[in-house]
Amino acid sequence: MSLKPLRIVLLGAPGAGKGTQTSRLLKAIPQLSSISTGDLLRNEIAKKSEIGSVASKYIADGKLLPDLFMAQLVTNELRQRNWLNRDASFLLDGFPRTANQAEKLDSELESNQANVNLVVELDVPPSVILDRISNRWVHSSGRVYNLQYNPPKVPFKDDVTGEPLFQRPDDNPETFKVRLDSYFKELAPLKQFYIKKGVYDKVSGDTSDIIFPKLLELIKKRFS
Repeated sequence: MSLKPLRIVLLGAPGAGKGTQTSRLLKAIPQLSSISTGDLLRNEIAKKSEIGSVASKYIADGKLLPDLFMAQLVTNELRQRNWLNRDASFLLDGFPRTANQAEKLDSELESNQANVNLVVELDVPPSVILDRISNRWVHSSGRVYNLQYNPPKVPFKDDVTGEPLFQRPDDNPETFKVRLDSYFKELAPLKQFYIKKGVYDKVSGDTSDIIFPKLLELIKKRFS
């Protein structure tokens, strides 16, 4: 599938399936590559870099990283990959999370003629997300399993290494509901920013299998 240059932002609550949709899009659209802020931060923390040290302190305190810090992290990565140009195609997973981050990112991209040209919100009911989270188990590599629809071959063991899986400390309904409430509060001004830019859209569904065909069709219509 060959499409016009597409620069996509995926919005969605924690647990909405942004990572799953990103993986599927990368397989379906060969010209597309992605940047995950979660992966960038995990790599920096693992390297024990200065960026990683700052990030780990905020994460340990349960705080969001400063907008300017995150914007610089992403734009530096875009620059290193030579994606700050009008012919580049990329997908941002997990960024921006606030309107302020979106403004800072937009300023950098606009000056390089690499504006975001599609923002898609993955609209999944909070009740569905909370059910997913209670069944989510992870491996230290970042591989994620769900006991209901993507279980490990051996219960509570990683498929690749056989090492034990674990649940993240905040993957419980009470703590996660606080994260969801915070997300939706931040989402309103972020959506408005992209609605005014004329690039916002939304796909709804209870599962990734329902959402993905809608998402792919939307992209085909916009960029064929």
